[in-house]
Amino acid sequence: MSESGVSAPAGARTASGSNEPDARRAAPLAWRPVLAVVAVAGAVHLAVATRFGWHRDEFYYVISGRHLAWGYPDQPPLTPLLARLAADLPGGVLPLRLLAVAAQLGCVLLVAALAAEFGGRARAQTIAAAAVAACPAFVAAALLFGTTVTDQVAWAAVFVMTARAVRLGTVRAWLPAGAMAGIGLENKDTIGVLVLGITVGVLLSHRAVLRTSGPWLAGALAVLMVAPNVVWNARHGWAQFRMGATLSASEGGPLGSLAHLPELALVLAGPPLVLLWVFGIRWLGSAAGRDHRWVLVVAATAVVVFTASGGKVYYPAPALIGLFAAGGVWVEARTAGAATPAARPRWRWPVAITVSGVFALLIGLPVLPLRAENALRSVNAQPVETYGWPAFVRQVTEVAKTLPPGAGIFTSNYGEAGALTVLGPDAGLRLPVSSGHNGYLLWGPPPGTTPDTVLCVGEFRAAYLRRSWSDVQEIEPITMPGGIVNEETAQHAAIYLCRRPHGDWAQIWPGLRHLD
Repeated sequence: MSESGVSAPAGARTASGSNEPDARRAAPLAWRPVLAVVAVAGAVHLAVATRFGWHRDEFYYVISGRHLAWGYPDQPPLTPLLARLAADLPGGVLPLRLLAVAAQLGCVLLVAALAAEFGGRARAQTIAAAAVAACPAFVAAALLFGTTVTDQVAWAAVFVMTARAVRLGTVRAWLPAGAMAGIGLENKDTIGVLVLGITVGVLLSHRAVLRTSGPWLAGALAVLMVAPNVVWNARHGWAQFRMGATLSASEGGPLGSLAHLPELALVLAGPPLVLLWVFGIRWLGSAAGRDHRWVLVVAATAVVVFTASGGKVYYPAPALIGLFAAGGVWVEARTAGAATPAARPRWRWPVAITVSGVFALLIGLPVLPLRAENALRSVNAQPVETYGWPAFVRQVTEVAKTLPPGAGIFTSNYGEAGALTVLGPDAGLRLPVSSGHNGYLLWGPPPGTTPDTVLCVGEFRAAYLRRSWSDVQEIEPITMPGGIVNEETAQHAAIYLCRRPHGDWAQIWPGLRHLD
């Protein structure tokens, strides 16, 4: 037993006979059980990957990718680029969902690799992999392709590469960690909090490492890779920072984020898995886990920074990767230290992980009948947000057919604009589509059109539209099949015919743009 009362992982004894893991060695990856977890998780996700259809954010990523830039008001460029490449393949939304599932499975593999870096062997790696595969925060993120699921796999990769770099201490080991951090920063700014946590953690527990060139070269490489996005932000009035402030206000600021912390700890982490991340904290705080204590600092930094900045509740979730890996090592050590085989509760964690997985499926993926998914909208609205877009496009297309040549369509948000752009041509829609929402506000109205006759679609108030057009006529409300409630039908979204503008596009466009 170690000084903390927890045994070291089986087979992790040093040459001197100590129970503490050898910090210079990682355990071999237990491919067979880990790949079994990957196979089960992949099969479950693929079974429902395209059950309903596109998500509004996926439309937006694809359209953003068609307007290639080093940044957008609400994100760096990597996910839009990947979305564009996937959307160019046959199969509609399927290629995007395959990318999302691949990212989720990447997290499963990488958390097992992280447990191996901690000295954990087959049991520790399998528990950690299964925990991520069954964790609601990761399962729900893989519902659609977007920055959340790609951010999670980037965090996982940086965790593993940093653990390896700290263990080996060579420049060659640190450079992949810096490169992965740079890639992650070109995907989502939140990974900067991971880099901050690693920096503080290494400073507190591995100060000697900072006297070598490896971490500094890794940091310089990450800065070099994210520089194009920083330059883009500077040229666009630091749009992503303004978007962050807008999101923080919508979450209620720091107090709103603080109020959601129990949801992160108890719901998004998976109710039966609470003990696993608690045990992970215990192991990282013990003598056996002291070489990896920087992971604990990362988790604390993520919670503090995202709460203080008013971030969304799921922003700190990738930090669970480190805690689940450490928790798996604790469980394996505890089992190995049991006096008799009968004292080893091997069935408890498989049952807990299975329960968490079922819970994650019910709230995170579209596995239930449509009415049940609609009823669970207050728990997680994303599954029903993937339903009904073809019907929406058909409804708008039927009205658009009555408009004269030269007319255009203007929508209230990027989801509506993206759906009409991506699905509209197959439905017979020929009018150009624009919006003033987020990235669309930079792209402006369609060239060659005038605002003389515009079909305005979405959550508009007539008074808002009359600031730009004198003649505003509501034609019909937007409806969704099956009576579902989504972002459009939760408010009064409708189709309006707008004529007699108060100027040309250049004059009315500034009043139509909005960031939210």
